[in-house]
Amino acid sequence: MAGQNRLMELNKLDEFRNEAYENARIYKENSKAFHDKLILRKDFQPGDKVLLFNSRLKLFPGKLKSRWPGPYTVVASLPYGAVQVHSKKMGHFKVNGQRLKHYLEDPVEKCKFVVILEPL
Repeated sequence: MAGQNRLMELNKLDEFRNEAYENARIYKENSKAFHDKLILRKDFQPGDKVLLFNSRLKLFPGKLKSRWPGPYTVVASLPYGAVQVHSKKMGHFKVNGQRLKHYLEDPVEKCKFVVILEPL
């Protein structure tokens, strides 16, 4: 009788373990789907201006130092989200497309004018 109870308990443990594995698999699938939904797909065309995120700015960041140096010029879009960019200082190099964002130049020239105020 004790041997049968022991086998029943072992079977229950196996069932609990299998159910835990299944729940973990479902949780991971849902987490991945949620994460993938939040990722923004960015398309970069050759000639686009981009800014590169500087993730190494942690030790002494400086209060007003920007984490987005640039602009860089896109040379080519490579498979799996990689992008080849060009800078005058460093030449051509490859980066992950998730570390880039489009650089929007100011299309309007700033008008400067002087208003002379005369006392009444």
